[in-house]
Amino acid sequence: MTPANMNPSPELTVAINAAKKAEQILSSYFSDLASAEIPTKYTNEEFQGVVTKADIEAERAIVNEIRSVLPDHQFLAEEEHSGTLESEHLWVIDPLDGTNNFAHGIPHFAISIAYYREGVAECGVILNPTTGDLFTTQHGKGSYWNANPVSVNQHASLENTMIAVGFYYDRGEMMKATLNAVEALFQKKIHGIRRFGTAALDLVQVGLGRFGGYFEYELSPWDFAAARLFVEEAGGTVSNCKGNPLPLQKSSVLATNSTLHPQILEIVSKYADFQQAET
Repeated sequence: MTPANMNPSPELTVAINAAKKAEQILSSYFSDLASAEIPTKYTNEEFQGVVTKADIEAERAIVNEIRSVLPDHQFLAEEEHSGTLESEHLWVIDPLDGTNNFAHGIPHFAISIAYYREGVAECGVILNPTTGDLFTTQHGKGSYWNANPVSVNQHASLENTMIAVGFYYDRGEMMKATLNAVEALFQKKIHGIRRFGTAALDLVQVGLGRFGGYFEYELSPWDFAAARLFVEEAGGTVSNCKGNPLPLQKSSVLATNSTLHPQILEIVSKYADFQQAET
């Protein structure tokens, strides 16, 4: 349900409807994982995650639902659509964020849909099919968990907060850099580190006030396009891990409650210049 006081735009309304179409598909496959046909992706013999029938069918359902209402809009999505960033009306979609969790029967994954007009995030939807939780946001109108407005927490010290982290599929220098940053955060006496494997939901937790910050050294735009707006509209700050504006392309991501941004940035930026080994 969309909160009445949010005055949902036509784009947000169609995004919610599209997410619910995908929810039906993912829930069906999750109840019978064998039917999802889960192959493993490798590049140069390096593990690159998994992709399933559920990913592909959910993406098609989302695109078809939006296209039925907004036929001239373009799509940038994880599996089959590669719209350009210069498109006036661009939808950035992850039909199944947390495919590894999904494939292993772990009930923690999400649908993420964002609408960008001329490069500016206008609205976003993140839907958790296993709980039914719907997270919505619009530029200038706040962020909502189901029908409830949300905000980031007010933690001013790392000693009072919990931090979330994500790991890209890389098993080399990026992984080591992430672990080094985690160690440095622990030395600041944070309450703990959490790694749940679904970037959109991790970012949402910052907006809900559960985490004081979240970082990952590499994410694709569909991983963060909707949730970054959710965090910002909830009062948080989002940048890359060097403190620069977050581009709508593959990037590192740091999201915080704003107050903690300088403190966490000082740590994660220190390890952001890792050099990947050549393949």
